[in-house]
Amino acid sequence: MNLIIQTKGFADFINITKLVEREVSKSQVKNGLVVLFIKNTTAGLLLLEDEEGHLIDLKKTFEKIAPSDNTYKHNEKWQDENGDAHIKSAFLKQNLIIPLQEGKLDLGNWQNIFLIDFDNKPREREIVIKIIPL
Repeated sequence: MNLIIQTKGFADFINITKLVEREVSKSQVKNGLVVLFIKNTTAGLLLLEDEEGHLIDLKKTFEKIAPSDNTYKHNEKWQDENGDAHIKSAFLKQNLIIPLQEGKLDLGNWQNIFLIDFDNKPREREIVIKIIPL
């Protein structure tokens, strides 16, 4: 099964926990592993606390790591002006594995699943979900 998520780009942080929980519920698998994989190189997945200040701080930190107004060799070659997005997303994960216990994601109290899109325009992102019964 796959999730298709419309993003705004430009460090768009989207909490997809509820969407993943819905897919897990549909599967009727009680115990196992949930594998998430995003098919992109300018976006990624992370487990984060969904707290506004934390998310603002993280966005600022990513911008310090790879400022969007820097000169990037990628931009020179492809003329798509998203070289910073490729660098920022290299610090994310393209996959997550989450335990499934009694039909529920076994996340910590403050853990949420986030899709983060750094591209310089809105995108449609595809996340593959595999639920492996154990």
